[in-house]
Amino acid sequence: MRVLIATAVYYPMVNGVAVFSHNLATGLAQRGNEVAVICPSQTGKNHSKTEDGVKVHYLKSTQARVYPDQIHDVPAKKKLLGKEMPHLFYKHSLRVSVFPARQIKKIMKAFKPDVVHVQVSDPIGLSVVSYARKMNVPVVTTEHNQPEVFTEPLHMPKLIKKPVDAMLSSYFYSRQKKSDFVTMPTKQAIDNLILSRKKEFKVPVAAVSNGVDLSNFKPGKASDEIYEKYKIRKNVPTVVYVGRVDPEKKVGLVVDAFSKVLEKLPEAQLVVVGDGVDRLRIEQNVKKLGAEKSIRILGRVLQPDLYELYRVGDVFATASEIETQGIVLIEAAASGLPLIAVNAGAVSEVCITGKNGFLCEPKNVEQISDSIYNILSDKELQKKYSKASLEIAAEHDLEKTIDKFLNIYNKVLNDNIK
Repeated sequence: MRVLIATAVYYPMVNGVAVFSHNLATGLAQRGNEVAVICPSQTGKNHSKTEDGVKVHYLKSTQARVYPDQIHDVPAKKKLLGKEMPHLFYKHSLRVSVFPARQIKKIMKAFKPDVVHVQVSDPIGLSVVSYARKMNVPVVTTEHNQPEVFTEPLHMPKLIKKPVDAMLSSYFYSRQKKSDFVTMPTKQAIDNLILSRKKEFKVPVAAVSNGVDLSNFKPGKASDEIYEKYKIRKNVPTVVYVGRVDPEKKVGLVVDAFSKVLEKLPEAQLVVVGDGVDRLRIEQNVKKLGAEKSIRILGRVLQPDLYELYRVGDVFATASEIETQGIVLIEAAASGLPLIAVNAGAVSEVCITGKNGFLCEPKNVEQISDSIYNILSDKELQKKYSKASLEIAAEHDLEKTIDKFLNIYNKVLNDNIK
């Protein structure tokens, strides 16, 4: 079939929506489907090219300026009178297609999709849905976000944040009602956004994992070259974090928790793989702690090195409270790592206390620290949790995810014919 995927972020950007959209598009194409992707251009100019069997249409875009693009390194903060000033604008920022309707109409008329799959309610997503309705093409939407994804980085006072979160939640909910089928990565995400409202929701909804390509993530040890290239010590207890290093991801809490682990396991190390607006602050904190030799912040790393960097770890740790599933948690589990996460968002279906790791209370540095120490100091527990992680990851195989979406596409197509 002909599938059109609309997304606000796409490869080579590094975040959950971009990775999922890319994996889904290439996976569908490998199954013999004709796949097109519409997303904002990273150059600003309108152009198209075929990548991995997928026709990608990059629409004319403008810079949002307020957030880095997750492709280029985040620059150092400027100083005024010796003090660092907060980042307000970025040279390389997220790009948005503000008025994409004309371009989208042209692309959709030429492509004639059987079904459209919308990832984000940005101007591209909204325009694709609008024109799909005019073409009588069924619409599938996947809700990847929670309100906190947008409000956490702004550090709003609670009195303002609460009503803003409620407004965003209502917007996400109303967007889903206009679809022919809705998916979210976990049952918990569905409960949070839809079922908690206790209102009749007439659109079919299902939990479909974001999925990962398990062939890329395997247990075992990383190559000697990886240790040498990234100056990582071998044969010492190692904690790994992979993902954006932005305030809402709360990587600083992992660093604080690990610094307490060092008091009991001074030979241990923490490897942070990723970049973001919080990186420089965390690096400064590492210096204050005097832990530069024990905490390595590598910045942005792409595959195939990324696949191997998971394997330098004995445990994966995150303190993020905004995950609708957490692709990096699945990748870590598929690499055979025990998991430490916090009981927020919707990660409880991947990280299960007493089975493959520990779910800690949000912002509880002591509990995160104790969990890290308990796993690092107990080889038998590591083996037990590693085996369970592999079993859990198997349920999130990208091939199973693609199977489910193909079934959903066929369902909406058949319902549309009726």
